[in-house]
Amino acid sequence: MVNVLILEDDIYLAQKVSSKLQDDGYNVSHYASINEADTRKLYDTVLLSTNIPVGDTIEIIKKFPTCNIILLVSYVSDATVTRPLKAGANDYVLKPFSIDELLRKIRHYEEFKKLQVQNRALEDYMNFLFQSTTQIADLPTKFPYLIETNDQKEADKIVFELSKKMKKGIEFVSLTKEFKFDFANVKDKLIYIYDFHNIKNSSKELLLKNIKEYDVVLCSLDLVDHFPYERTSIKKEIRATQNDTILTINEYVKMMVVNFQNTYPDTELSKKLGISRKSLWEKRKKFGIEKDKA
Repeated sequence: MVNVLILEDDIYLAQKVSSKLQDDGYNVSHYASINEADTRKLYDTVLLSTNIPVGDTIEIIKKFPTCNIILLVSYVSDATVTRPLKAGANDYVLKPFSIDELLRKIRHYEEFKKLQVQNRALEDYMNFLFQSTTQIADLPTKFPYLIETNDQKEADKIVFELSKKMKKGIEFVSLTKEFKFDFANVKDKLIYIYDFHNIKNSSKELLLKNIKEYDVVLCSLDLVDHFPYERTSIKKEIRATQNDTILTINEYVKMMVVNFQNTYPDTELSKKLGISRKSLWEKRKKFGIEKDKA
C-alpha cells in the first residue's frame, strides 16, 4: 500500500484530501506540523504545505530525500515554490486546487519513480550481461551499419549503446519471422536486424535498398560478401567448454544444436554441421532436444 504524509495546518483541507486518498486505496497520515509527524515511517509521497516558515520547508524536504514531494501553496513566489523545488520538491499545486488534479500528480510521480527503479535495474543487468564484451572505441554515426561477429552479444552491446546515445528506442527485427517489414512505421527508432545471416542472397539487395533511408544496424554471424554501407568485424575467441575438455562428435553436435537452433533455420544449421536435415532431426530426438516452435 502507498503511504502518503500530509503536512498541512488547514485541518479542513487536510481532512478533505485525506478522505479522497483513502477512498482511492492510499494509507494516509496527517499532521499539522513536522514536530508531530513520525519521520521514522517510510512514506512514498509527502504533501507539504508552504504556510510554514521557509526554513522549515527546506528542512522537511531534506528529511524525505526519496519521497515524491508535492507542495501545497497559497501563492507562487521564490520562497513558496522556487527554492523548495531547487531543494528537491517535485511539483506544486496552487490553492484552491482540484483534488482530482492533485491525485493525477501523485499518480504521475509514483509511475515516474517506478520507471526510474526499473530503468536502474535494467541498466545494471545490461552492464552485467555485457561485462565480457569488447570495449567500444567509437560508435557508428552513419547508417545502415553492419556488424559481422561470431558472438551476437557484441552487436547487442553496440546497439544498446547507440540507443542511449541517440535517445531512441530499439525495434528488434527478425528476418526469419517477418518477411515483409514496413520500416516506415518505425522510422523514429533504431532498427536492429539481428539475424542478417539468415536472409537469402537473392533477397539481400532488395532489403538493402529498402533500409538505406533509416537508422538500421544489422548483425551477421557470417561474413557478408557485398555490403554497400559501412561495417565492422568483431572476432571473439569463444571457448567450446568452460574447462577446455575435448568434446566427442555427438557432444559437439548437441552443444551446437542447443546453442544455435534458434539462430539458424534447420537447412542452414544442418549444412554448417555437415549433416542432413533428417540426421539433424534424428539427433534432436536422440538427445531429447525440443525445438522452440515460435
